[in-house]
Amino acid sequence: MPLTVTLANYHDPADAAAIVRLLDAYASEPAGGSEPLGAAVKARLVSAMAARPHLFSVLAWAGEGAARQAVGLVNCVEGFSTFAAQPLVNIHDVVVLSSHRRQGVAQAMFAVVEAQARQRGACKLTLEVLDGNAPALRMYEAQGFTPYALDPAWGQARLMQKKLS
Repeated sequence: MPLTVTLANYHDPADAAAIVRLLDAYASEPAGGSEPLGAAVKARLVSAMAARPHLFSVLAWAGEGAARQAVGLVNCVEGFSTFAAQPLVNIHDVVVLSSHRRQGVAQAMFAVVEAQARQRGACKLTLEVLDGNAPALRMYEAQGFTPYALDPAWGQARLMQKKLS
């Protein structure tokens, strides 16, 4: 089954529906928190993304014609490296439907993400991954990602969060 990977067009109804469907599938899995997206989030997600020029998404489509189906999504956020005085791209969400895992879908999407990051003048790609997500860790390492550290004596960076109401 052929695979097509493209930058998402937030104004295209098919791309918008695919983004919501794939992100909802990811959110519903244990690695995504095991809770589907709420109706209000689904309703405003893509329009909110479209309003922010520092976001971009990559979609993977399997099949052709009427059999074409969105099977993968990567959402990215452009940030800024003050140490390099250049943009960076954070890979924020990576989704591949379980039916299409271990078929090169994520790797194909990462190639498009990297090309887009280079086009934006980014100095690096960053991402977060849960320690227990061994398949994702292996794939990211195979793509050249390493833990973030400046000086080994200070250890590796740790992602933390503080939720705001």
